[in-house]
Amino acid sequence: MLPETMTVIEARGSGGPEVLVPATRPVPKPAPDEVLIVVEAAGINRPDVLQRQGLYPPPKGASDLLGLEVAGSVVAAGDNVTRFKEGDFVCALVNGGGYAEFAVAPESTTLLAPDGLDAVQAAALPETVFTVWHNVVERGGLQQGDWLLVHGGASGIGTTAIQLATALGAKVIVTVGSAEKAKACEALGAVRAINYAHEDFVEAVREVTGGHGADVILDMVGGDYIERNLKAAALEGRIVQIAFLKGSKVELDLMRLMMRRLTLTGSTLRAQTPEAKACMAEAIEARVWPLIAAGKVKPVIDSTFKLTDAADAHRRLDDPAHIGKIVLTTA
Repeated sequence: MLPETMTVIEARGSGGPEVLVPATRPVPKPAPDEVLIVVEAAGINRPDVLQRQGLYPPPKGASDLLGLEVAGSVVAAGDNVTRFKEGDFVCALVNGGGYAEFAVAPESTTLLAPDGLDAVQAAALPETVFTVWHNVVERGGLQQGDWLLVHGGASGIGTTAIQLATALGAKVIVTVGSAEKAKACEALGAVRAINYAHEDFVEAVREVTGGHGADVILDMVGGDYIERNLKAAALEGRIVQIAFLKGSKVELDLMRLMMRRLTLTGSTLRAQTPEAKACMAEAIEARVWPLIAAGKVKPVIDSTFKLTDAADAHRRLDDPAHIGKIVLTTA
């Protein structure tokens, strides 16, 4: 028998971590194409911070609660659900509602958790893996032997990109802000970690690649990095923008893009159609899940916090010293 109410984390207004407070709400009921998951763990991601700050409102029809990825057991299923049954241990990409004891998730973006992973590890996967797969492989067209440059190499996105690209036969360079982060990234397989506090990443990339440049660049920094990415890219390079920590409005000389036949693209995950996300989920289950089961890709966990301590978890995410993912737990 399911309880009628659950503990959730609400954002009482917009602002810093202190706006995140525990509250009580009814347990949601799954729609015909959804499953209801008892949340054992929920991953924290940068879009959660933007939503907390009032800069990234949830899509129409989505929960107003933060949280884009969860892991736990299926406890109920909608009438049209065929892939999952009660008791299945899953992780899921959701459009919101993850910071809660129960969450509904579309069947199409719910996956059986990879073998050997616990709830914390499984909850750290969906948002990050979907983002890396879609932007690096699908949009960026990463191929075996390519050079991949990842800005923010020690983030959840970065640590995932290092491992996935390496497992696919690419060579990875990252930018980081400390010696500790550089060491962590190189331990995960990065060929070179560039400390942007002391080195010009454009020059370093040229040196490491023997003048070739980066075939694919994954950027979450923006600002002045955008024009520098054009300089660091290889001929026919693909630059994929997924965030703008330093701002999205820049002035560019696009002559370099034309002369070197570069592609500058980008995407957000949450706003994509259910059909697009379903296609990503199918590809990830076929291509990435076996790599995780084989131990070639694994989530890097910085720290865990109780659900009711979500404000402290966000303070940790705001701390640039963190490496990997921060996860909430309900146990």
